[in-house]
Amino acid sequence: MKTLRVGPRGWGGHRTVTAAVRAAEPGSVVSVQPGTYTESVVLDRGVSLVAEKGAGTVRLVGGHGPALTVHGGGGTVRDLVIEHPNGEPAVSVTAGDVVIEGCEITGGPLRVTGTASPVVRDCRVHHTGEVGLHLGGDSAAVVERTEITDIASAGVFVDHGAAPVLRQVTVAGTGGHGLRFTGSSRAVAEGCEVSRTGVAAVAVDGTALPRLTDCRISDSAAAGVLVTGRAGTSGRDPDPADGGARPGQSAGAAAGGADGDAGGGASGVVLRGCRISDTATDGVHVTGQAVASLVDCRISQAGAAGVVAAGDARLRLEATAISDTKDTGLAAGGAARVEVRNGAVHRAGANGVYAADTARLELHATVVDEAAYTAVHAAGTSRLALHGCELRGTPEHGLHGVGDAVVTVEDTVIEDVGLAGLCVDGADLVARRCRITKAATGISLTTGHRPLLDGCHVDGCSGTGLDVAAGTAALVVDCRILNTGGAGVFVRERAEPWLVDCSVADTRGTGMVVREGAAPRVRGLSVTRTAKNGVYVAAGGRGSFESCDISDAGFPAVYVGAGAAPLLRGCLVHDTEEAVECAEGAAPRFVGCRVRDVRTGAFPEGAEGDEGAGAAGPGAPMPVPAGAPAGPGARATEATGGADAKGDKDGKDGEAEELALALAELEGLVGLNGVKQDVSTMVKVMQMVRQRTEAGLASPPLSRHLVFAGNSGTGKTTVARLYGRILAAVGLLSRGHLVEADRGSLVGEYVGHTAPKTTAVFRQALGGVLFIDEAYALTPGGQGADFGREAIATLVKLMEDHRDNIVVIVAGYPDEMERFIDVNPGLASRFTRTLMFEDYDDPELVRIVEWQAGHHQYELPDGTREALLGHFEALVRDDRFGNGRTARQTFQRMTENHARRVVDMVAPTTEDLVTLLPEDLPGVPGVPGASGAPGASGVAKAG
Repeated sequence: MKTLRVGPRGWGGHRTVTAAVRAAEPGSVVSVQPGTYTESVVLDRGVSLVAEKGAGTVRLVGGHGPALTVHGGGGTVRDLVIEHPNGEPAVSVTAGDVVIEGCEITGGPLRVTGTASPVVRDCRVHHTGEVGLHLGGDSAAVVERTEITDIASAGVFVDHGAAPVLRQVTVAGTGGHGLRFTGSSRAVAEGCEVSRTGVAAVAVDGTALPRLTDCRISDSAAAGVLVTGRAGTSGRDPDPADGGARPGQSAGAAAGGADGDAGGGASGVVLRGCRISDTATDGVHVTGQAVASLVDCRISQAGAAGVVAAGDARLRLEATAISDTKDTGLAAGGAARVEVRNGAVHRAGANGVYAADTARLELHATVVDEAAYTAVHAAGTSRLALHGCELRGTPEHGLHGVGDAVVTVEDTVIEDVGLAGLCVDGADLVARRCRITKAATGISLTTGHRPLLDGCHVDGCSGTGLDVAAGTAALVVDCRILNTGGAGVFVRERAEPWLVDCSVADTRGTGMVVREGAAPRVRGLSVTRTAKNGVYVAAGGRGSFESCDISDAGFPAVYVGAGAAPLLRGCLVHDTEEAVECAEGAAPRFVGCRVRDVRTGAFPEGAEGDEGAGAAGPGAPMPVPAGAPAGPGARATEATGGADAKGDKDGKDGEAEELALALAELEGLVGLNGVKQDVSTMVKVMQMVRQRTEAGLASPPLSRHLVFAGNSGTGKTTVARLYGRILAAVGLLSRGHLVEADRGSLVGEYVGHTAPKTTAVFRQALGGVLFIDEAYALTPGGQGADFGREAIATLVKLMEDHRDNIVVIVAGYPDEMERFIDVNPGLASRFTRTLMFEDYDDPELVRIVEWQAGHHQYELPDGTREALLGHFEALVRDDRFGNGRTARQTFQRMTENHARRVVDMVAPTTEDLVTLLPEDLPGVPGVPGASGAPGASGVAKAG
C-alpha cells in the first residue's frame, strides 16, 4: 500500500491534500500532517485520507464547494475535522462505499445522495446549520456511534428512497426534529438516542417506512414521535373502511402488507423496544393515513396524551405501556383504527383510554389503572371493544360509553372505581363475563338501545348493583349481583329490562326495585339475604316475575305499592319473616306462587294454582294480608341504600338530614363567621325558591355561581365542597360533587386545544360544583393573546347552556379576583355574589391546631396552648403566610419534634406519647430540626 504525505510546507511531498489525491493510485493512503487546509477535495476512487497525528490535528475547510466530495470508490477518511464556513455541505457523498470514521464535521452538513453506501462511524457532527446529516437519493448509508448536536433544524434528515441504518446515533439540541423521515425512505434506527429537540423528536411523513429499535426519545418541545401523511403504507392507499384486511387479518397488518415483521404482527412504521419520555405534548401521535406499530415500548411523562391516533391512521400496540401522562393515556379519534394487545395505561392525567368520532379501538389483555378521569371512555360514533382487560383505580367510571358509541366488553375485570363500573349514557353495550367489584354502582344503563349483559358478576358495590335508567330497555342474562350497599337491581321509571336466570344476594338495600311505570320481564331470578325487601314494586309499577325464588329478606319479601300491578307466576318465597305486603289499592296478580317456612304474610287465598283461581284481575285491588299496615307498608322500602341512595327513606327526610349534616360541618369549621352567615342566608333563599316552585309560583332571581375571595389557606376549597352538598340537599344540584380545576387543566397548549379541554373539565363537573382556584391566572397581566381568554369564553357559554345543572365557583386573592371578573362582561353578569374569606386570627389558628391534635390523638396542655398563641402572634403575615395551612404545618412540625424528643426516652409512658409540650413548637432553641416557622418558606397561593 503506497502512502503519500501532505504537509503545509510541502514536507513529505505535497502541499495540498488535493495534489496528493490526484497523484495517488487506487488503494493509496494520503497521510496529512497537522494544519488547516482550505480546499475542496474530491475522492473518486479508493484513496484514503488519514490525519497523521490523530484526531483533531487536521482541519479541512471547504471553499466554493464541499470540503470533501466522494464520487465513488472505497477508502477511508479518518480523524479529520471537516468544515464549511458558509453552510454548504461540509461532506458530500454521491457514490461509493467510503468509510468516514473518527471525524468532526461542522459548519455544514454531511450529505449522502445518489447510490452511495458509506459507513460513518464514531464521528461528531455539530453546528452544521439547518441539517446535521442529510441522507437522500437511493443511498444506503450506515451510521454508527455518531453524535449529532446543536443543529438549527433537523439532526438527521432522510428523504427520497434512502435506506440508511443508524446504530447508536445520538441526536441532541436541535431546533427542529431529531430524526426526520420522509419521501419513500426506509430507514433502520437501532439503539439511538434523541433528546432536546425544538419540535417532535422523531417525525415521519410521505410514505416513509422507518423502523426504530431500542431507541431512547426524550425532552422534546413537542411530540416524541409524530407520524403523518401516508407513512408506513408503502405508497398504497389503505381502505378507510377496514384497512383492506383479509378475513382473519387485522387492519394494521393489512395496511402494512409485506412490510410487516414476519410473524410478529408489526406493520408500517415500527417502534420496537423504544422508550419515549418527557415530551411537551403527546408521546406518540399518528395521523393522516399513516400506519404504525409499537412493540414492547414505554411511553411516560408526556405533557399531553401518551399515544394519539387520529385521521385515518392505523395503529397497533403490542406489549406497550403508557404511564404518567398529563392528559389521556391512549386516545383514538377521527376514523382511526387502533388495536392494543397486552398493553398497560398507568396514571393518566385524564382518561386512561379515550375513543371518539368514528374511531375503532380494540383492547386485548390490557390493564388501565389509576386514571384521573374515567378509565376507558367511548364517545361519538366510535366502536370500542375490550377483551380480557383490567380497569382499576379511577375516581370516575371504569368504562363509560356516551353518544352513539358501540361498546363491547368481554372477560374484563373492573374494580375500585368511584362511580359506575360499566356506564352507558346513550351508547350501546354488549358485556359478557365481566366482573365488577368495589364500585359505587356496578352497572348503570341510560340508553335508547337494548344493551346485553351476559354472565356478568357484580360484587361489593357501595350503592346499586345494576341501575336501569328511566325509559331504558336491556337484556340481562345469567348475571350475579352480590354485596351491594344499596339495591341489587334498580329499575327506574318506564324502564323495560328483561332479566333471565339472574341472582341477587347479600344486599344492604332491596334486592330489586321497580319504579312507577317500569315494566321489567323477569324469569328465574333468585333473591336472598337482602337487608330490606326482596322485590319492591313502587306505586304505579308493573312487570312480570316468573319462576323467581325469594328468601331471607329483612323486610317483606315482596312489596307491592298502591296502584302497582305486577304479575308473579310460579314464584317461591321461603325462609323469611314475612312473605308479601301490599299497599291499599295495589293490584298485583299472583299465579301459582308458593310460600315455605315463612312466619307471616302468605300469598292471598286462591293465588296458588292456575291463573283463574282467585287471581286478582287487572285493576282489582289486592287484599291486604292479615296484620299488614293499612297504608303503603311502614316496613316496605324502595331503598337503594347507602348515604346517597335516593329512596332509602322519604326523599324530603333524607334531604333534610343531609342538609343538616352539611350545615353542621360548615358551622364546625374554625372562624369564617361571615362566610357561614352568607351561606346560611343563601340556604334559606334556596329553600324558599323550592317551596315557591312546588307551589307553582315564580321564583325570585337566584345567584348560584360565586366568587370566593381570600388569602391562601382560608378554607375556600373546603367550603366549596360543603356548598355542593348543600345545593344537592336542597334539590338544586343532582349530585353535588366537587371538581377542582386551575389554569393548567383548562387552557390548551396550541390553537384549538383550549375549548375541548375546558369542555371536558366542565362536563366532569355537571351536577355538581366546578371550583376554579387562582382563576385570575386565566387572564395573566400583559398577555393580550392568551388562550386563557378562550377558556373564559368557553366557560361563559357552557354556564349558560347548563345553567340549571352546575355551579361554578372562582377563587383567589381579593384584588386579583376583582380584576378577573372585570375581564369579560359575561363573568360580571354571572358572578354577582362574592364571599370574603378573612384571615384567621391567632386564637383561631390555635383552635385549628387543637382540632388537628384531637383528630390524631394528641393532647395540648394549657402551657402548650399559651406557647402556640405566642408562636402565631410572632409570625410575619406576608404573602407567604398560609393561614390554616400554616396551622397544619405547625402541628406537623410539633409532632416531628415530639417524636425526636420521645424516641430517646428509655420507657415513655402513654402520657409521654400523646402530650405535646411547648418545646415541641418549631423554632424552639435546643430542639433538633426545629428551625424556622411554617408559612415563611414560600407557601403556594392556593385556597
